[in-house]
Amino acid sequence: MKNKNHGTGTAQKIENRTFDEIAVGETASLSRTLSKEDIELFAAMSGDVNPAHMDEDCAKDDIFHGVIAHGMWGGALVSTVLGTLLPGPGTIYLGQDLRFRRPVRIGDTVTVSVTAKEKRLEKKIVIFDCHCVNQDGKDVISGTAEVIAPAEKVSRERVEAPEFVLQNHDRYQQLIARCDDLPAVATAVVHPCSEGSLRAAVEAAEAGLIDPTLVGPESKIRALADAAELDLSPYRLVDVPHSHAAAKQAVALVRAGKIEALMKGSLHTDELMREVTSRETGLRTGRRISHAFVMDVPGHAHPLIVTDAAINIYPSLDDKRDICQNAIDLAHVLMFPEPRVAILSAVETITPKIASTIEAAALCKMAQRGQITGAPLDGPLAFDNAISEEAARTKGIVSPVAGRANILVVPDLEAGNMLAKQLTFLAKADAAGIVLGARVPIILTSRADNLRTRLASCAVAALIAAAQRQPETPAVLAE
Repeated sequence: MKNKNHGTGTAQKIENRTFDEIAVGETASLSRTLSKEDIELFAAMSGDVNPAHMDEDCAKDDIFHGVIAHGMWGGALVSTVLGTLLPGPGTIYLGQDLRFRRPVRIGDTVTVSVTAKEKRLEKKIVIFDCHCVNQDGKDVISGTAEVIAPAEKVSRERVEAPEFVLQNHDRYQQLIARCDDLPAVATAVVHPCSEGSLRAAVEAAEAGLIDPTLVGPESKIRALADAAELDLSPYRLVDVPHSHAAAKQAVALVRAGKIEALMKGSLHTDELMREVTSRETGLRTGRRISHAFVMDVPGHAHPLIVTDAAINIYPSLDDKRDICQNAIDLAHVLMFPEPRVAILSAVETITPKIASTIEAAALCKMAQRGQITGAPLDGPLAFDNAISEEAARTKGIVSPVAGRANILVVPDLEAGNMLAKQLTFLAKADAAGIVLGARVPIILTSRADNLRTRLASCAVAALIAAAQRQPETPAVLAE
């Protein structure tokens, strides 16, 4: 923000102009660039959740809020100039008559100017002309404002505005953007026989992330598409009678080399994974198949991988070794600067009564002996000691992982599922789901997922598939 302060204070002070000091024609101005965070904070404070301002689906050209019309934000800047610059502290706002002449969009820089046009001695009222222009010099807002100017001089220290944790998900935007130069991944969408699962496949295809083959009862899929007004003409359909046949056929397409990824439709996860894990006809590799959530948690410094929350109910020590390695390899594909693995338990000390602490210690020793590679491990660690440096310091835990973990390995599926859902519903996190350790990545989406999360899940699969094409591909990505 660029402010022209018409008081006599320094940059560290804020000073007003009294009624007697203000001259007709005197001007103050500031400039501000509208960001996505401004829109979200405005909505949080005002309760304005008009879809034209906030809804991703109302901005098709950009899935992360796109073009946002918000003249009210510009109007708020007028009040800022009057309350902080001219007249400044002590001003009483009586009213305004503003015309919003064109939308303000994310990325626009608005310059707000107020000019004293009339002074009324009675009650010390000042009328200001208000004018806002964008970076192209085009009018955005114009009108007048009426205030009571302060009678007494005020000079005080300038107070910095507090920081707010906003629910933005720029990391997913960056993740999806990394796929811009990649070919769409040939993906078998298994039994997309609900509107949500079919729409998810079409949206991912329209975003250029996947090249879908829809595997399921053709008549049912087409009827759903007609009812939902989805155009399936660009996509291939493989007609099979039911969900079990869809899972079997999709796996066969992978084995035939025609498909690089699977995407779960409206069948149950167990039904799909039964075909994937078949020893004779499935997609097994030398690794245990496991699930991971790539989580974008607002206010947290970096993304988190939480594993396993969907596949392995009570994993053995051998299973956990592969779960760790799958997650580490995923972190490298996603270009985590420094993958750091925390083996979670209820406590940070090794306790024979808590089996997960014993397994955590064994996994750390495995990493020391080269049985798990690509990242440091530490455990057992309680959740707070894993992600909070302050909590780790309080407990006296010193390691390259404690307080800085970005891969969280949970004791069992129940713990992982609860942790992921707590982050989702209490911390407003997004959770992109992926299954690792098979011949191809498997995209798991939920009916509760928003568009951003569904696309992020597909982007993770696209990046894995791209890595799988390279000769140096980690074992998790190839047989």
